[in-house]
Amino acid sequence: MLSKKINYLLIQGLLTVWVVIFWPMGLEKAVYGEIVDRIVAVVNDDIITYQELQKELQPYEKKLATSDYSPENEERMRYKVRGEILNRMIDDKLTDQEAKKYNIHLSESEIDSNIEKIKAANMWTDEMLREGLKREGMTMEAYRESLKRNGIRGRLVNSAVKSKIVVTKEDVLSYYESHAENYDGELKYHLRNIIMMFPAGAGGAEKQVVFEKMNKVYDELRDGANFELLAELYSESSQAEKGGDLGLISFEDISPQLQQAIKDLAVGQHTQVIETERGYQIFYIEDITRVGGKTFEEAQADIEQQLYNDLVDEKFKSWLGDLRENSHIKIIQ
Repeated sequence: MLSKKINYLLIQGLLTVWVVIFWPMGLEKAVYGEIVDRIVAVVNDDIITYQELQKELQPYEKKLATSDYSPENEERMRYKVRGEILNRMIDDKLTDQEAKKYNIHLSESEIDSNIEKIKAANMWTDEMLREGLKREGMTMEAYRESLKRNGIRGRLVNSAVKSKIVVTKEDVLSYYESHAENYDGELKYHLRNIIMMFPAGAGGAEKQVVFEKMNKVYDELRDGANFELLAELYSESSQAEKGGDLGLISFEDISPQLQQAIKDLAVGQHTQVIETERGYQIFYIEDITRVGGKTFEEAQADIEQQLYNDLVDEKFKSWLGDLRENSHIKIIQ
């Protein structure tokens, strides 16, 4: 604790010297107009500099420069993004410090192996990888350092968080049952129809004539007549010779009017006479099926992974929160 206190006082002394030498907040130039660096955050015994923060900000600065924001909104967004990135950098410092504390490391050969796996997964040659990094403004050395840092943090998370997480079968089943709509698949109806058309612009009297003819067909259906046969005899559509077969249709693709008419019907039942833009129609439910659904056994592995990832995120945030509470962090505005 005394050591941390001394280190902190040394850092504070360094800050004092920098404040004396450099211009006030917002001006990053020395007296003679040269670009200089300064400390923007202290994280225990480490510091984050202005230049380090600016490097992380560069990609976002480019996006902001091409945005349609007003100058005021652009400045507001820049301030917001700057704060988010600085907080992420503080979290990175804390995890790096924990990795050093527990002597977690990644060897050069392990980094080589990771790079080979990345190349194989994307079917890249070494030259293709280097060209891609160049387009992103990154060198191979910087890329290796990034892989090393992420690998070490991954091992730290495994040790501090993941090893303590257990997802039970009961958890998975509970999720499956409470999110049944995600696994039921797409509801589809196999429909047949009989249609009798009325002329465009038909008046009430003309429509009534067509309705009475259709109503006689409806009476035959109620008496047990075969729908396919009646469709062949009376329907005025190109599907009449196929018994009015409309095929398999997604419930979502059916008009709201027809959805309302068929939603409570079972297979083998038909609607009442419905007036539509084309004419009077009767629809018959040939079959109702679900396509693409998953049983619990089929969905179990995916749900387990999702629940595991959600818990990792939750526990990692909690772990980081505890780290922050037990650390000395000072942001210099």
